[in-house]
Amino acid sequence: MPIDFHSEQNRNSYTSRNVHDSWTNRVNRFTTVRGSRVADIGCGGGIYTKKLAEMDAAEVVGVDSSAKMLEAAQESCSGYRNVRFETGDANGTSLASGYYDLVIERALIHHLTDLRSCFDEAYRVIREGGKLLIQDRTPEDCLLPGGAGHIRGTFFEMYPHLAAIETARRHAAEDVIRAVEEAGFAFSREDKLWEIRKTYETFDELAEELKRRRGRSILHELSDGEIDELIARLRTIVPEGPIVEKDRWTVWVAVKK
Repeated sequence: MPIDFHSEQNRNSYTSRNVHDSWTNRVNRFTTVRGSRVADIGCGGGIYTKKLAEMDAAEVVGVDSSAKMLEAAQESCSGYRNVRFETGDANGTSLASGYYDLVIERALIHHLTDLRSCFDEAYRVIREGGKLLIQDRTPEDCLLPGGAGHIRGTFFEMYPHLAAIETARRHAAEDVIRAVEEAGFAFSREDKLWEIRKTYETFDELAEELKRRRGRSILHELSDGEIDELIARLRTIVPEGPIVEKDRWTVWVAVKK
């Protein structure tokens, strides 16, 4: 069954991973984080909120609809003076209008059906000349072949029903760009990103994370037995270790006119 983001059981599912420099370096090519006021909308457990703070943003606010996720994010980011969190909906936050230099919406829009409303809200809170950075998967990103580096692709090769679920909730690139422009932004660029998700020292470390379904909402659609089958298949594909896992994403950048 789908993951319940509001459950105490899943509150730490998106707090344990560290953001790799493959993400940081790409974001620094798109925009300037240092000294900026940043809103991380759909922040979940605050993994990327923390990284933005470490990139020397002047201030970062993480916004999410799940109080449980925000509790975990707050704990993870304790001690960061330039970070705060607010409960809010992506279509209607309580953030100040025209205040933020940068809004980041990473792994958010596949949870939404109304892209225009989400981007209207981003347009409201961004200052003139500020940027919106969206990161998510297109249906094509989801269906790339699996392999030793692209572990996620094997999920969908083994279980076609997962592929159907995954592609149905993803937005086509042209639909994202259209909604961004309709919200009033000037579309700037689209890029493909192979982000290093995590490096595992041993296969057993990877297997344990898969069993816990940690940070992988799509695996909540599988039974424990199916997870065991997936692990057995991956054991024949990936090396014993170290294992460098990469995920394929599309990134869109737009500017408030």
